[in-house]
Amino acid sequence: MELILSNHSSFPRIGDHADLQVLRKTIGQFEKGQKNQADLRAAEDRMTELALGEQIQAGLDVVTDGQIRWYDSVSHLAAKLSGARINGLLRFFDTNCYFRQPVVEARIERTGPMVVEEFEFARRKSSRPVKAVLTGPLTLARHSIVTNGASAGGAVNQKLVEEYMEALAEEVAALATAGAPFIQIEEPVLLRHPEDLPLARRCLEAFSARKGAAQLALAVYFGDPGPILDRLQALPVDMLVLDFTYSPGLVERVAASPSDKILALGLVDGRNTKLEAPETVARQVERIARGTGAERLHLTTSSGLEYLPRDRAVMKLKLLERIKDTLTRSTR
Repeated sequence: MELILSNHSSFPRIGDHADLQVLRKTIGQFEKGQKNQADLRAAEDRMTELALGEQIQAGLDVVTDGQIRWYDSVSHLAAKLSGARINGLLRFFDTNCYFRQPVVEARIERTGPMVVEEFEFARRKSSRPVKAVLTGPLTLARHSIVTNGASAGGAVNQKLVEEYMEALAEEVAALATAGAPFIQIEEPVLLRHPEDLPLARRCLEAFSARKGAAQLALAVYFGDPGPILDRLQALPVDMLVLDFTYSPGLVERVAASPSDKILALGLVDGRNTKLEAPETVARQVERIARGTGAERLHLTTSSGLEYLPRDRAVMKLKLLERIKDTLTRSTR
């Protein structure tokens, strides 16, 4: 069984040392008019390179750009689409992070690249394959307000989902053309709103049709995927990225559910500074591999790492390699 070590998505944008605070300082100076757009871009580039370097040094096989340029996972994409303006701050799920809420005033349309240029920069700076990440249309729609009064509460705005879907499908196609080997669609809302699964299928079908040679992944987190695991397994994606931190029984549930999907196992908690015991996680990986008969698994964190201090995030990534080494020794 091949075990691939992969960063989930985000990475902390600042650290304790002065050279790891350059982006925060530059953003503050930019907002005061003391720095220009080129200065901000240079700081983003530098921090992206550092994030890539730390992932590679930690032994990862698949890296991301760390979403260093993202203010949050909602407004970073919505702000690049016509039809929406960005409003005030709201808490993102039950985290201590906030997002700027899009207010939709006209039809949502893609008028240019959203993350393609960010992916291309990271690919040039990385010796490892780079995964592209996009927040999914359901999560974007449920975190947006429409000026006609429809909002995130209750039933999702289907028209808005479809508009986000169309825009993101164009971005998926552009990422595929740019050579992205993995394109991850993040839909944490599905675990809170499983009634959205039929819409999710439509969206993923649209993305699958445009993904080219890339592997299309669906990531769900901030909840237990166990109750809808069978329905997730039936979705038109190549890979499922699962959060295991909400259910101690999920390992057995997944091990008993053979799948034609590649599984990315979020067995390391991306929101808790405590380090898991490598032996414990290695046994969980082995149990899933044996139960599913998988020839290839990805090992990752339960979510992005932006919720942790940078030094702990690095330790979590290094832990993935320790788990793999432990597993290798146990199977010799």
